Amino acid sequence: MATEQSVDDTYEQFIDHVERYHYLGDAAGVLGWDQRVTMPEAGTPARAKQSAALSGVTHDLLTDDDLGDWLDDLAGSVEGDRAAVVREVRRDHERAVRVPDALVEQLTETQANAHTVWKQAKADADFGQFEESLAELVDLRRSYAEAIDPDRDPYAVLVEDYEPYIPLADIEAVLEELQEALPPLIDAIADSDADLADPFEGTYDADSQEALARDALDTLGYNWDRGRLDTAEHPFSTGTQFDARVTTRFPPTDPLDALGSTIHEFGHASYTLGLPDEAYGTPLGTARDMTVHESQSRLWENHVGRSLPFWRLFTPTVQEHLDVTAGPQELYEAANRVHHDNLIRVEADELTYHLHIVLRWEIERDLVRGDLDVSEVPAVWNDRMAEYLGVRPDDDAEGCLQDTHWANGAFGYFPTYSLGSVLAAQVFAAAERDLGPLDDRIEAGEFDPLATWLTEEIHQHGCRYTTPELVRSATGEDLTAEYFLEYAREKFGSLYGIDI
Repeated sequence: MATEQSVDDTYEQFIDHVERYHYLGDAAGVLGWDQRVTMPEAGTPARAKQSAALSGVTHDLLTDDDLGDWLDDLAGSVEGDRAAVVREVRRDHERAVRVPDALVEQLTETQANAHTVWKQAKADADFGQFEESLAELVDLRRSYAEAIDPDRDPYAVLVEDYEPYIPLADIEAVLEELQEALPPLIDAIADSDADLADPFEGTYDADSQEALARDALDTLGYNWDRGRLDTAEHPFSTGTQFDARVTTRFPPTDPLDALGSTIHEFGHASYTLGLPDEAYGTPLGTARDMTVHESQSRLWENHVGRSLPFWRLFTPTVQEHLDVTAGPQELYEAANRVHHDNLIRVEADELTYHLHIVLRWEIERDLVRGDLDVSEVPAVWNDRMAEYLGVRPDDDAEGCLQDTHWANGAFGYFPTYSLGSVLAAQVFAAAERDLGPLDDRIEAGEFDPLATWLTEEIHQHGCRYTTPELVRSATGEDLTAEYFLEYAREKFGSLYGIDI
């Protein structure tokens, strides 16, 4: 029987090894950030090789025989936080050992090259330029899923890279519930006589929008000592608890898009920065998964940034930077207009957004399962956009090329956006149960109580709990769409004068 000292020694060797591959993964993340933000376009071939080499070394560490031996030695011998670390590493190790090293490096290099191809294809509104890259990525991701488990649905295997603990059947049940419940509300809004304010006219320069975005980050409490703001073709956030960076973009005619994207990415960064410093490099210092991550971004973007109390607080700042005279109610209405003809997911309102997700979920699922050919994507996309949202893209740039996810090989990611929105409403309701109504605090710019609650209830746990366990710990309930649907009906019912 292993002694306590031998278990401690084994765990120390084990955790040193785990930290090494986490550090390499974070270094690869910085290279990915650089490629999407500052790297010259001509650097792609070299960056693809660099990223592939890093992913190969990381994969070697994750599949190392010693790691497998330590996991076996520690099984049943540790408890509490150590048991959680062993659980998470075992899951990653068991998936990784089934994937050949060559496939890992090929995937990474192909994704790095595909991102540049996608950017040019989008600029030219020409899916044909990207079709070959997408087909290669679909094939590689199928091979990856088959290597992990040839007897399971490959799409379910891929989803587990982003949400490992909620079964695909449960995920799809949430999506189907939203697909059924939201269209009647959207249709009622379309039929209403309400005319919400739209005070923005003309164009707004990037410098003014960036100043507004920076003031928003200041207002919400972004830690500039551990972060930065940059621009990217597709806004994203990345990093660690020591360096969590956000990006946004500045459409000339829609300053609310930049502001909303900035607050959304702040939510991601707030989660990352809330992870415990002392656990960096281990699962306890790593975000739980994309469902929880998206819940944080959607909570700050929608339940805070799109709320009337926030606009009562932030209106003078908007007036100063954008030279508009609109008051809080007008800006609140402008931030919450439901656009029935909106083609772009990241510009979508809170309701039609989920129909964008359903469309992408169906297409990527069918691609991975072999039920849809890559060449069919533009036509199927346009047809379903017309069916679900009543609008048809004029070209591929505002259609199937608008998102970067597939270029990055991220098949199975999209459902977590809707799961995150659902969880955001549930988490915000739980925070208000514990802290009391937050409207007055938001209007006063007092965000510390909410931020502290989120850190204590969610961020500081890292991967200590599985997703369902964390949801129950933070909210007292299993994941449910009930809070989101109630919130949506109440908010938009009031805005549009409807009762549904």
